[in-house]
Amino acid sequence: MKKIMLSHGGGGEEMNSLINETIFKIFDNEILRQSNDSAILNLNGKIAFSSDSFVVTPIFFNGGDIGKIAACGTINDLAMVGASAKYLSCSLIIEEGLSLSELRRILDSMASTARSCGVRIVCGDTKVVPRGKCDKIFINTSGIGRILRPVRVQNIKAGAKILLSGDIGRHGAVILAARDEIALSSELQSDCKPLCAAVEKLILQGVKIQAMRDATRGGLSAVLNEFASSSGLEFLVREENIKISDEVVGVCELLGFEPYELANEGTFVIIVEDDAEADRALEILREFDVNAAIIGEVREVGHDKGEFNGALTPKLGTRDEFTGASDAGTVSENRAGQFQTPYAAKGRVILQNAYGSQRFLELPKGELLPRIC
Repeated sequence: MKKIMLSHGGGGEEMNSLINETIFKIFDNEILRQSNDSAILNLNGKIAFSSDSFVVTPIFFNGGDIGKIAACGTINDLAMVGASAKYLSCSLIIEEGLSLSELRRILDSMASTARSCGVRIVCGDTKVVPRGKCDKIFINTSGIGRILRPVRVQNIKAGAKILLSGDIGRHGAVILAARDEIALSSELQSDCKPLCAAVEKLILQGVKIQAMRDATRGGLSAVLNEFASSSGLEFLVREENIKISDEVVGVCELLGFEPYELANEGTFVIIVEDDAEADRALEILREFDVNAAIIGEVREVGHDKGEFNGALTPKLGTRDEFTGASDAGTVSENRAGQFQTPYAAKGRVILQNAYGSQRFLELPKGELLPRIC
């Protein structure tokens, strides 16, 4: 079996062969063929530019691989600001000993994902490091996209509605299960997929979008708390409207994680102007994922005079960063204090269950799940 050797990163014949016979061949397009030190691009109007690095382990998982996630990640980041991705770079750091067949599989996955969105991979870099200096392969992608309609977090206003494009937690649960060798009763798959088609249809249909963000590291909890912090508003989210598969719940209960904090790689939060726009957006989103839902609303902090309907309820729990112990079923003094007035002056996220009981959905803390993407 052919493997990547240090000589493949040395600048000589072996490196030239790897780039021209493998990488260029898989990513082939007329811009890449020019082999310049920089890609020369034709762009008109406003553009968006994004960059991301990917170190996920395992590199192959149910529903995807590090190549697919590297393409989806940057394409989706561009989509979240209302841009249609056009070009990607691909920079590789490869551990000596990675099989050439695994590299081809990863690059093929990147290429097919990019092509499905009309995106070309036009430049990049390749480095090979000695065994033990990285874990198989790390990938960096940067992307440029044309702005269809600018979407910014600063647009969020009270009265807006919150939608979720699908169910949550599958990517994180799949990675957790793979690492902990948990036997799942069915083939649970990561939600890893490009979001460009759904976003472009929302924009082209004229839906009045205030903000969008894909719920990757930190999951739904991170996105909502980032929105709340940026806007200074209160996000009321109805738990029963959030779709979570039984297997994701099971993995979380077994390992002490909160499903709202698990990473997703093909699910995004969208904030739209009002009820009518939410209904329009939902109809479009369900063309791409039947689990899409309207999950809540944005309002001024202290909408109910700072009072809560229901009791302070415990979170499912998280693992301690150092001991691995779970805090499931506990309520910290800090969390209890957040029900008082000082916290009410800031943006906040309130999770309400079907019985009317409410709790704060906090920004994730500690080492939740490293190398998730």
